[in-house]
Amino acid sequence: MDKIQTALLDGSWIELILPTLLNLGLAVSIFIIGGWLVSKVVDLLDKIMQVRKVDAALRHFLEAILRTVLKFAIALIAIEQLGMDTTSLLALLGAAGLAVGLALKDSLSNFASGVMLILMKPFDIGDWIEAAGISGTVEKITVFNTVIISGDNREIIVPNGQLYAGTITNYSAKATRRVDLTIGIGYNDDIKKARDLMQGLINADERILKEPDSVIAVGELADSSVNFVVRLWVNTADYWAVKWGFLEAVKNTFDENGVSIPYPQQDVHLHKAD
Repeated sequence: MDKIQTALLDGSWIELILPTLLNLGLAVSIFIIGGWLVSKVVDLLDKIMQVRKVDAALRHFLEAILRTVLKFAIALIAIEQLGMDTTSLLALLGAAGLAVGLALKDSLSNFASGVMLILMKPFDIGDWIEAAGISGTVEKITVFNTVIISGDNREIIVPNGQLYAGTITNYSAKATRRVDLTIGIGYNDDIKKARDLMQGLINADERILKEPDSVIAVGELADSSVNFVVRLWVNTADYWAVKWGFLEAVKNTFDENGVSIPYPQQDVHLHKAD
């Protein structure tokens, strides 16, 4: 206390505190200016990758990694300006990182899976996929999770570990898809007539591709109906429109031409007992 009182009285406290205040000011300036420079560098990298048409998911991933590394380096420089031993700090951070890594092994698994998803590219942003028990349009891919928008516009966040570890069905990967339909007619109806009517609908729909050829074949003699297997090739974007439209057209055309579409039925036979 005597030393503190003496320093306050003779003004020597300024010489003691001034270097510390200067170092603190420099450290804060380094951190603020460094953060601004990091943002500029990341923005420049983003523009370069956009010009080179780098995939959006990979672009965001690289930007996140670069931003984290640069900010960590800026923080170390600022801490060193305060006179702290960064070597000891790095050793401490390494030990802490090991402990955190063991505690967050699931998050690290999601991170590794996110890196593999971005590099292997089983799907892109905008693709309609089915994975981890859900289906929808991919909106965003990050290093920890993937955001999927369902058909009824719900946002579903799926950990990357679940996606990468399971089966992924990408409905948007190919330019064309095949529409598979089963259409039944009654046993008393004319098979050739029904086939010709469906072929006429196929020929009239420009969305149905000519190559590969469409298929109309009797696939099953079922309990209540003769079932046709109908296979149509369409552009992926036209899949649902063609499927729904063709089924409606078949029903209307069959009704207009006297072809029945039976429903399940049973014949009951009664025998009179003596």
